[in-house]
Amino acid sequence: MTFTSRRGMRAALAMSATAALVLTGCTTNTEGPEDSGEPREEVAVEVNDEIAALVPADLRERGVIVIGTNTPYAPNEFKDENGEIVGFDIDVMDAVAAVMGLEADFRESDFEKIIPAIEGGTMDMGASSFTVNAERLETVDFVTYFEAGIQWAAAAGTDVNPDDACGLRVAVQRTTVSDQEDVPARSEACVAAGKPAITKVQFDTQDEASTAVALGKVDAMSADSPISAYAVKQSGGKMQLVGEVFDSAPYGWPVRKGNELAVALQAAANELIESGDFETIAANWGVENGLISQSEIRE
Repeated sequence: MTFTSRRGMRAALAMSATAALVLTGCTTNTEGPEDSGEPREEVAVEVNDEIAALVPADLRERGVIVIGTNTPYAPNEFKDENGEIVGFDIDVMDAVAAVMGLEADFRESDFEKIIPAIEGGTMDMGASSFTVNAERLETVDFVTYFEAGIQWAAAAGTDVNPDDACGLRVAVQRTTVSDQEDVPARSEACVAAGKPAITKVQFDTQDEASTAVALGKVDAMSADSPISAYAVKQSGGKMQLVGEVFDSAPYGWPVRKGNELAVALQAAANELIESGDFETIAANWGVENGLISQSEIRE
């Protein structure tokens, strides 16, 4: 089985989309990895029989691994102009599945419903920029594959400091670490210091949160570092990054507690890391800063 990484839209299409952003002031997650016009390197991998043997027998017999993902969260997972789910996470999982001798079947879902679906057995795993944390580890195991921090973004030309955001309106995507941990903690610190709380403005998708920033409907947004960087890049100069990347933590693929699939996923990820294919995929999406040296199982 050979995997060839998916390519994004042609540069001309992406340039047209970027021009539209400048005119409308909105952000979009429908551009592909080639919006810079730079050539992208293809990746081809084949099944590894030893790793394929680690896949649970029922899944190996089925031949298809069902993966929950939530869009839009560019550049990690979003839809191209044809409505196809694309992105860094998607290319990585296509490659990982190929190494395991499986075909990846991506199922779009609300972010908060993916882990319950894994627990219930309707999905085998998730690939949707899941930060590994103690709360999630209570219900699923994780296989790490990447690392990201939090970074804020604001409208271009504004003076926003994440460390002094008391009284501001800050956009987040629901159920993300920014929603559940970053902004609440900062707001509590504001109140403890006798300052106005941060008004957390929740959105169902990252697209909506980013657009709210670009249109000036909120003062800033908090999101995973690669997502904020990509939103700024796609905004056509309407947005800027503010503050430094902080609270770096691993991304992981959630699987059912005790599921042997974790061992196969870890082995496949490490093979791609060692071969350099993982780095090539990351470079295609401009997220090399989050590469890790070895995948681990977190239980």
